[in-house]
Amino acid sequence: MTDSPQTEATPVRFGVVVFPGSNCDADAYDAVSSFPGAEARYLWHKDTGLDGLDCVILPGGFSYGDYLRCGAIARFSPIMTAVRNFADAGGLVIGICNGFQILLEAGMLPGAMHQNEGLKFVCKLVNLRVENDATPFTSGYEAGQVIKIPIAHHEGNYFIDNVGLAELEANDQIVVRYCEGSGQTTAESNPNGSLGNIAGVCNREGNVFGLMPHPERVCDAVIGGTDGRGVFESIISAIAARAGAR
Repeated sequence: MTDSPQTEATPVRFGVVVFPGSNCDADAYDAVSSFPGAEARYLWHKDTGLDGLDCVILPGGFSYGDYLRCGAIARFSPIMTAVRNFADAGGLVIGICNGFQILLEAGMLPGAMHQNEGLKFVCKLVNLRVENDATPFTSGYEAGQVIKIPIAHHEGNYFIDNVGLAELEANDQIVVRYCEGSGQTTAESNPNGSLGNIAGVCNREGNVFGLMPHPERVCDAVIGGTDGRGVFESIISAIAARAGAR
C-alpha cells in the first residue's frame, strides 16, 4: 500500500452518501479512510448539509432497489440538491457504478445507461485505459496507462447521441475506456456494449466524474489489487493543491 501524498496537511474530508439500497458505501468509506490525512463520514440521503467536505462520493449499490430505472428515484433524494450546489461551487463529486447512474439521471453528467448488451449481470476484473490524466480524479495516472478495476452491474451500457459524443471528445470528457491489456479498445474488451468502450466521463468543468468500475474495491493488495488507489490519491492531491493555493 502506498502512502498518501498528503500526510501532515489539513485533513481531506470525504462524504459518502448512503441511499436506501446502497451496498458499497462501507467499501468507499474504508478505502478513503486508508489514506493518511483523509477522513470520511457518512451522509444520509435526507441530509441537506455538506459543510466542511472536500469531496462527495455517490457509491455503488441499488438505490431504492433500482425500481423504475437505476438512479431514477435517487435523483430526487433531498441530498441531491445539496450535491448539485456543491458541484456548482466547484466541489469534487465522484459517482461509482450506481452513483454514476444517479449522476446521469440527475443531469449532472451527460448521457444515459442501457442494460448490458446480452442482458446479463457482469461481475469481473476489466482493463481500463486512462484517456484523460488531467482531471482531479486521474492525475495520479498517466494518459494511456492501463489499469485493472472490477465491474459489477447489469446496466452499464453507456450511450449518448452523436452530438453529445462529439462534445465529450472535443472537451476531453471521456476519462476511461474499456480495453485489452495492451491498451487497444476492442469489442471483446467491452463488457457491456458501451458506446466507444466508454467506462467513465466527467462534466465539462472536470469536477464531477462518474464511472462504472469500482476503484474502491482495489485499494489494498490483500483484496486483490491497488490500481484503484490512484483515483483517491488524485483527489487528495487536487484538494491539497487547492488548499495550498488559498
